[in-house]
Amino acid sequence: MTTATPFMSSLQEVLPEWIDYNGHLNMAYYNVLFDRGADEAFAQMGFGPEYAAERKMTTYSAEFHVRYLRELHEGDKVRVAFQLLDADDKRFHFCQWLYHEDGWLSATGEGLGLHIDMSGPRVAPYPQDVADKVAALKEAHAGLPIPDFVGKPIGIRRKSG
Repeated sequence: MTTATPFMSSLQEVLPEWIDYNGHLNMAYYNVLFDRGADEAFAQMGFGPEYAAERKMTTYSAEFHVRYLRELHEGDKVRVAFQLLDADDKRFHFCQWLYHEDGWLSATGEGLGLHIDMSGPRVAPYPQDVADKVAALKEAHAGLPIPDFVGKPIGIRRKSG
């Protein structure tokens, strides 16, 4: 696991029901693994089930891009690295790496999250205590390089000429 990042999730296991007819992890479950890893990082920013239940605020995913680099199979164990790239008073941009326990990279993800007031629901600024936690994580990650996969367009690349 070569990515320099201050956050790494706990170990997760690829479950049998997530395997598709090709014998490897179905593409939808890469998102599940990324989401579970993000939930652990989001807890550092003050988000999570208790935040939603008690304060009636949560996060929604506005956009998420996955690059599938190497197949995962039933029983594989993985961790998700997380880097907060940017944030303002109600949005946060982040990237993730999905690593096999043996250290090789399986997938990357890039997302844009929104802070939501559930009474609307509507996008709303973070409360001050959460804004402070988001700012602290942003500062902790500020010295990290922007990964080369961040902001890449999707499409068929053609040779010119």
